Amino acid sequence: MGNFTLPLARRARRVVGVEGDAGLVAKAGNNAARNGVGNAAFVKENLFEPAQFGPWANEPYDFGAARSAASGRFRTAPAMAHWRPRRVVYISCHPGSLARDAETLVHAQGFKLTCAGVMDMFPQTTHVESIAVFEGPE
Repeated sequence: MGNFTLPLARRARRVVGVEGDAGLVAKAGNNAARNGVGNAAFVKENLFEPAQFGPWANEPYDFGAARSAASGRFRTAPAMAHWRPRRVVYISCHPGSLARDAETLVHAQGFKLTCAGVMDMFPQTTHVESIAVFEGPE
């Protein structure tokens, strides 16, 4: 729906939001139009099949924001080696997937973990959002 992409677009030259659900991609496009955001593009991709990503995936990116779902099946970190962003903000509702991908980002790709935290967005439940910021290799 553009929850991350649209605010980022206000501070970037161009932003690409990638989502696996066509309905959410359409809603994100509508939200961008309704809010006058013209520098955001939205792409539907099967996020579990990075080898089949479209042309957007061949472009370099300065910044990456990754959102990992509870299943933890989508492995975001391997794609970061190709894109080489200067900074990655990783948001996960599954701390285990964040830990797994942090290991890849830091040990295999040379990123540096600069800060991390937990947001209790749903008080009175066990659900938390884990957030980590990684700086790219020099």
